[in-house]
Amino acid sequence: MIQLGEYHNLIIIRESDHGIYLENEEGDEVLLPNKYVPEIWMVYDKIEVFVYLDHEERPVATTLKPKIKLDQFGKLTCVEVNKFGAFLDWGLEKHLFVPFKEQVIPMQPGNDYLVFCYLDLETGRLAASSKVHAFLDNDELTVKPNEEVDLLVSNETDLGYNVIVNQLHLGLIYHDEVFKPLKIGDSVRGFIKRIRKDNKLDIMLQRPGYRGIEPNAQKILDKLKSAGGFMDISDKSDPEDIKNRLQMSKKSFKKAVGNLYKQRLVEIKEDGIHLKD
Repeated sequence: MIQLGEYHNLIIIRESDHGIYLENEEGDEVLLPNKYVPEIWMVYDKIEVFVYLDHEERPVATTLKPKIKLDQFGKLTCVEVNKFGAFLDWGLEKHLFVPFKEQVIPMQPGNDYLVFCYLDLETGRLAASSKVHAFLDNDELTVKPNEEVDLLVSNETDLGYNVIVNQLHLGLIYHDEVFKPLKIGDSVRGFIKRIRKDNKLDIMLQRPGYRGIEPNAQKILDKLKSAGGFMDISDKSDPEDIKNRLQMSKKSFKKAVGNLYKQRLVEIKEDGIHLKD
C-alpha cells in the first residue's frame, strides 16, 4: 500500500485517458491526473509525488507540494467551516479537514492555526488537529543540552512561549530569554538550555555559553558602524533599553562588549561605546 500523506518516488508504468499510472516496488498503483503529468516523460521513468485522497476518497498522486505532510506540524489558514468541521488550505486541490473535536477553539475562516496532520484510523483519511501538544512526546528525548534545534512556536503562556522541538518534543522559552518578536507558527532556531528531571525542555534562542559572544559582538559592531561609530549605551543602561535596541539580554551585551574591548575594536567611555579607528 502506498502511504497517504507522504512523498514517494514512483515508477511510471502506463498511460490512461485520465493521466498516468505510477507504481511502487511492491506493485501498488496510484493515478497521477493529467493536470500534473510532466510534458516529457517515458514509461519506467521515476517521478516524485505526494499521495492523498481526492474528492471521491480515492488515493491520488500530485506533483504539488503541500505545506505540511503526515505527522508534521505547521501553520495553515482556515478557508471554510461547515456542519462537519473546518477545512484548511494546505496547498492542495482538496482542503485538509479538521473535525470539531480536534479544535482547541472553534476555527474561523481567514484565521491561521497551528495544527498537526494525522491519519484517522477509523476513516483512513488524512486530517488535522489544533490540539498539537497531544502529539508531542517527552518520554524519550532525542536531544541533549546545548544542541541546536528547530523550533516551531506553539502558544504563549504566563511563563513564556511553548515551542515544538524538532517536530517531536515540547519545550519552553522563558520570557526573559526572548529578545525578538515571536508569533504562533514562527519557525526559528534555538538551543537546548536545560533538560529537567521530568524531561521538560528549557529552550534559549541564543547560543549558550561563550560561543554566544561572537554573534552578539558582531551585532554590536554592525550597530556601531550604522550609527556612525557611537552608541549611547553601556553596562549601566537599563536592561529593557538594551533588549529593545539590541535584542539581547544585558548579560549577553556585557559579554559581547567585553569581547570587543579585548580585541581592541571598541572604546568604553562614560557616554557610551565608541568604535576604534
